[in-house]
Amino acid sequence: MFIVDSYPLAVLLCFVTMLCWGSWGNTQKLAGRSWRYELFYWDYVIGVLLFSIISAFTLGSMGTGGRSFIADLMQADTKNILSAFIGGVVFNASNILLSAAIAIAGMSVAFPLGVGIALVLGVIVNYAASQKGNSTLLFLGVALVVIAIILNALAYKAKDKNQKSSARGILISLIAGVLMAFFYRFIAASMDLDNFHAPQAGKMTPYTAVFIFSTGIFISNFLFNTLLMWKPFTGAPVSYRDYFKGGLSTHFTGILGGLIWGLGNSLNLIAAGNAGAAVSYGLGQGATMIAAFWGVFIWKEFKDSGKDVSAKLTWMFLLFIAGLACIIISGR
Repeated sequence: MFIVDSYPLAVLLCFVTMLCWGSWGNTQKLAGRSWRYELFYWDYVIGVLLFSIISAFTLGSMGTGGRSFIADLMQADTKNILSAFIGGVVFNASNILLSAAIAIAGMSVAFPLGVGIALVLGVIVNYAASQKGNSTLLFLGVALVVIAIILNALAYKAKDKNQKSSARGILISLIAGVLMAFFYRFIAASMDLDNFHAPQAGKMTPYTAVFIFSTGIFISNFLFNTLLMWKPFTGAPVSYRDYFKGGLSTHFTGILGGLIWGLGNSLNLIAAGNAGAAVSYGLGQGATMIAAFWGVFIWKEFKDSGKDVSAKLTWMFLLFIAGLACIIISGR
């Protein structure tokens, strides 16, 4: 299987993760013009699972290092398979809740609460389990990124002064953030992060872990997303019949979103063996900056918003860059 043996390459893969995790939402914007989020999400989940299968039978099965996908899957312990599967269930619950919170409380409230908690708590949890890197620089970088996320929220708030938050939306954001902080740990715990070349018996390679994780997302979606379709947080209920009314291009847009996110997730876990879980996760969550870039420069979400908003966005990007630099240096 393909294994990362150098730290610079691991960092590069984490940057690709940022690009992927920060860009897949564009497909939701494109599909959302005529397609409900609950219906889009089915295609997104299919795309995530599809990429895990493609990755497992290509990068996960070529070369002489480590174990090939099928051999690795056959020898994996039940507890490790269950751990990666639970990671998928936890991620799916957090992702759906965060989207619901954004719909209820707005981007300026839900996103910084959810992603901010996920970033800080996630780095702490993953660093405690696998202490790679300089903790001072790591957490300084995390602090700078959190401040940048807050500035991003303030910019959204200033842009839409009529946006009102709700206690319900805040609570859902908090729950989503806590869940999102732990999903990565479940996957990482199922792998032997210290030795991808000769993994411990019963542990899985990243390619196998990602496949099991993606299966957990797909299967749990029959529960989580079905409930959301029947009892949506906003809008009227939708049915499976509505899903099959979608055109080929609409479905492909959602699947493309899942493929993009799945690529980022796979590369992040491949890099974790060299960079460490905390650094990989922290860099991956820098996706917020990429999403902000799309919103500012491509979708023109802040057009004519004034100098105050522009100043907040400028400081946001500068702090993000400084925070990511600290996280990168911490892992050397």
